Order: sequence, then C-alpha cells, then structure tokens
Amino acid sequence: MGEATFTFRLDEELKNSFSEAAKATDHNAAQLLRQFMRDFVREQEAKAAEEAWIEREIAEGLREADATPEADWIPHEVVKEEMARERAELLKLIAEPKQ
Repeated sequence: MGEATFTFRLDEELKNSFSEAAKATDHNAAQLLRQFMRDFVREQEAKAAEEAWIEREIAEGLREADATPEADWIPHEVVKEEMARERAELLKLIAEPKQ
C-alpha cells in the first residue's frame, strides 16, 4: 500500500499543544493522527455493520409478522403513548429521593 500526504489547516495553538502532548507520550503528532484515523475508520465500519444488522433484524421481524395471520398489529400512536407513559413513570422513580 502506498503512502499519501494529508494536508490541512488548524489553529497554531492547537497544533503546538497537540505536538507537546504527543511528545509527552513518546509519540509524534503524525503517529497519533494516523492511529486516530484508523480507529475512526474501524468505528464507522462497526457502526455501519451494526446498523445493517439492525435493519436485517427488523426486516426479518416484519416478514415473520406478515406471515403470521394471528399477528396483533399495534398502531404507532398507541405504542408512542405507552412508551411516553412508561418513560414518565421511570423519570418519576429516578427523581424520588432514596430512603
């Protein structure tokens, strides 16, 4: 794999502070920036994979529900109201002083 140069502008104070912090950890700024970029790419790939998994699970659940004649569909508004009620109850419990 070849190498490329990545050039960008930043505040000089930030550059100096970052370089000093990097040096204090026995790294140079370029090493830390490369590691940050690798970590960021991995996080984004993991997030995309998780979102794809969730979408597949939802699609499968909907297919199963559609294939089940006795499936009981609950209207969205009913679910929203129930979740709001449960959330309010939980917030009330959290706000209550411990005895």
